[in-house]
Amino acid sequence: MKSNRFDKKFYLVREDVLPDVMKKTLEAKELLDRGRADSVGEAAAAVDLSRSAYYKYRDTVFPFSSVVKDRLITLFVYLEDRSGALSRLLTLVAEAGCNVLTIHQAIPLQGRANITISLNISQIKGEIEQLLEKIRSLDYVEKVEVVGTGV
Repeated sequence: MKSNRFDKKFYLVREDVLPDVMKKTLEAKELLDRGRADSVGEAAAAVDLSRSAYYKYRDTVFPFSSVVKDRLITLFVYLEDRSGALSRLLTLVAEAGCNVLTIHQAIPLQGRANITISLNISQIKGEIEQLLEKIRSLDYVEKVEVVGTGV
């Protein structure tokens, strides 16, 4: 039986701690995916990466969005206790094309409500990173954490 990438253990790692060769591999993959390079050799050359390094890492490093696409994601949001804040957060999620599967809001304490939201992001418009940045930019959101992904 052939194994696939989801049979392996995955780790979420910040970009700034990735070795350059892995970042360049991701850049080359993006060039190919977007049609900005016609071949692996062209994409690798464009990002100053050897073809052998590209082939070594291409099946081992993935952008976060490609791992969670067509899947579920659970977010933990620290939200200021303001009238309409949760409604505006949910509107933003809906506008991004996500479907709320579950939502849990703890009783607000000390002016802050902790919200756990599970989303189906299979129809998301754009990338999950873009949605997370939009949520983080809301003036009543203190913090957003991805606490889980799944099928």
